[in-house]
Amino acid sequence: MNGLQDDEAKLLDVDPSDLDHFTVDAFQRGRFFLVQPKGRGHRAGIDAMLLTALVPPDANGILADFGAGAGAAGMAVAARNPKMAAVLVERSAVMADCARRSVALPQNRGFAGRVSVVETDVTARAADRRSAGLGDAYFDHVIMNPPFNSDADRKTPDRLKASAHSMPVAMYEYWIRAACAVCKASGQLSLIARPELLSQIVEACASRFGGLQVTAIHPHPGADAIRFLLTGIKGSRARLALRDPLFLRDGAGEELALDIDELTNGRLFLSRNGAGSAGHCVYD
Repeated sequence: MNGLQDDEAKLLDVDPSDLDHFTVDAFQRGRFFLVQPKGRGHRAGIDAMLLTALVPPDANGILADFGAGAGAAGMAVAARNPKMAAVLVERSAVMADCARRSVALPQNRGFAGRVSVVETDVTARAADRRSAGLGDAYFDHVIMNPPFNSDADRKTPDRLKASAHSMPVAMYEYWIRAACAVCKASGQLSLIARPELLSQIVEACASRFGGLQVTAIHPHPGADAIRFLLTGIKGSRARLALRDPLFLRDGAGEELALDIDELTNGRLFLSRNGAGSAGHCVYD
């Protein structure tokens, strides 16, 4: 065991041998740190950081991060929004434990007092959801990066990762129903998903969240979209709007486009104002 590993073990508050199971990873150039499973399970990346760009930089109140995993998206919002509290909602005991370890890291002490972890299934019965601490009309924002693979897709042998990546299509109805139940009137729903799920998600939002605004994400110009970002407002009757697309890369290279780099590092945000205009990216 070298000195660096000893230091990491102290940060994790674990026996040094546990470093075989976890890593400590910096996000948004060190704005916050995350404890994640090593070599298994879902590890947070660009999707989670793009999702956080949908939460306004001046947002306040309480945010629920459904399917939070180790807590990347919710913690990113809390780290940069000093008036925002975040509740990380995760059903996996392993990932919820990682989220708690993440909150407890000394590097995150500046905002940790505004972050909590709820270990429960967002699709649970309303009474169970409430008893877990997810009260009705309680949250100002609900964000989610739900499992995006269908039952027909090839499954990974990693059961922890499979549970984070796959669920029946019908379950989106339950996720969005729960989001509507816990969201305050005029509260905002934000999510990221695969394009083939758009129709199911729009249908699930009907009569719950309106003013839907959809931004397609393409790997590069000329390629089909691989993700979309969606926001909606509880109770809104505004029409659906398709926003200008985002391109992860300007060309065929591996380097992220400048605006994507800024979005994923919390310096650029996707405003809901001016739907359909070219200027919906705003700097903090």
